[in-house]
Amino acid sequence: MVTKRSAGLLLFRRRDGRVEVLLGHMGGPFWESRDEAAWSVPKGEYTEDEQPMAAARREFEEELGLEPPEGDWRPLGESRQANGKIVTVWAMEGDLDTALVVPGTFTMEWPRGSGVVREFPEIDRAEWIGIHEARQKLVAGQRVFLERLDPLL
Repeated sequence: MVTKRSAGLLLFRRRDGRVEVLLGHMGGPFWESRDEAAWSVPKGEYTEDEQPMAAARREFEEELGLEPPEGDWRPLGESRQANGKIVTVWAMEGDLDTALVVPGTFTMEWPRGSGVVREFPEIDRAEWIGIHEARQKLVAGQRVFLERLDPLL
């Protein structure tokens, strides 16, 4: 069995004496009524023929509809998620206007078994969230990246 891999970029900024991270609320019907543990680092899957950092940049653009700002990419390492997927994340200090986000979309059958295929946003909103609040909002398997971000601050 081939292990799925994902790569992402965690933007952070300093505002009013606190650190905020840019997270996306996962789109689609499973997540629409959830807030806690329903947010993610902008990330996505890649194959063996793509470099992880290139995939992180591509996925950032696909999920947010914006290029990542210029800056230093700082590795936060890998983490194996509960589903077995390995996620690699970088951090970068930077800023962007979330009002400009135009999320990418995906299709799926919904409701399940209906035969109706619908389109949903990859993320339904992106927000700057204080790092302490982000620990509750971020899906459990990605919280390790916030811990790894702390020494860089």
